[in-house]
Amino acid sequence: MKKLWKGNEAIAEAAIAGGCRYFFGYPITPQNEIPEYMSWRLAEEGGAFIQAESEVSAINMVYGAAGAGARAMTSSSSPGISLKQEGISYLAGAEVPCVIVNMMRGGPGLGGIQPAQGDYFQAVKGGGHGDYHCIVYAPGNIQEFVDVMYDAFDVADKYRNPVMLIGDGMIGQMMEAVEIPEYKDLNKLPPKPWASQGHNGGVQRLINSIKIDPNDLEDHNHRLFKKYAEIEANEVKYEEYLTEDAEIVFVAYGSVARICKAAINELREEGIKVGMLRPITIYPFPKKPLAALAEKANVKKFLTVELSMGQMVEDVRLSVNGKKPVDFYGRCGGVVMMPADLVKYVKEGK
Repeated sequence: MKKLWKGNEAIAEAAIAGGCRYFFGYPITPQNEIPEYMSWRLAEEGGAFIQAESEVSAINMVYGAAGAGARAMTSSSSPGISLKQEGISYLAGAEVPCVIVNMMRGGPGLGGIQPAQGDYFQAVKGGGHGDYHCIVYAPGNIQEFVDVMYDAFDVADKYRNPVMLIGDGMIGQMMEAVEIPEYKDLNKLPPKPWASQGHNGGVQRLINSIKIDPNDLEDHNHRLFKKYAEIEANEVKYEEYLTEDAEIVFVAYGSVARICKAAINELREEGIKVGMLRPITIYPFPKKPLAALAEKANVKKFLTVELSMGQMVEDVRLSVNGKKPVDFYGRCGGVVMMPADLVKYVKEGK
């Protein structure tokens, strides 16, 4: 049954339903309702919540709990995620599954607390040091965020890889009717024979990301990228909206895609053939669907719309590979475009 939920609180409840029992974090706007909610709900479920002394401490607590086999997560907002990057690189290098939520705010630096999408590069290009990837979801509404969060721990466990979900203050702070899925039975989860759980048959496991021998480290990187190739083959998620006859294809993710849909509907009423491809995973990025749209004769150009100075637009251009023009429309600093802005931009450009 659907109930009215605030975004951040629904996301936290979905994590608990998906099996999360350990949360480590540090307060920062606009995601504070997630740790606040976890602080009392996890206790009800027999889990543990710790407000760490810093973001650096929080991500390393996730490393410890997840390395012991627990379903653990953290959440933060842009500057806080920056502080967690070393730990995220360690988690990826040690192949420790966990879930990380970033409710993005304006930047760079401390910036402001309004919605933004300036963390795209940070999320999909690694963010920390070394060659690695997180699996990154960018849900477009609260229900989709809940559904993705519910399965995020399963995906993390499947690939032994950190999973990141990115949103912004709009999704985190708005309220919508949402249905929380049934709780997963933790007793039925697959075993984790790799986890460090003390002595197991005389074998004690040590989980770390250090490889002193350069040949060992190179082999490890090749093995990680074989895994990333498997992720790219199996985990791409996207939505196409009115692309069948579209002459202009918007590309947008998260809350911005909702604004684009409103603009598309208005433009369609005026006879302008516009559609949209919405990435749900931004790593792996939906390269093939974009490349296929670029081959269509009716598609004249793409318009990437972001709350940034232009970051995802680079992946769109790489995917289209020069077959069609790729324009960019962006706002930043916490300023959010309106559907009317996009309608005007398209009509003037047309």
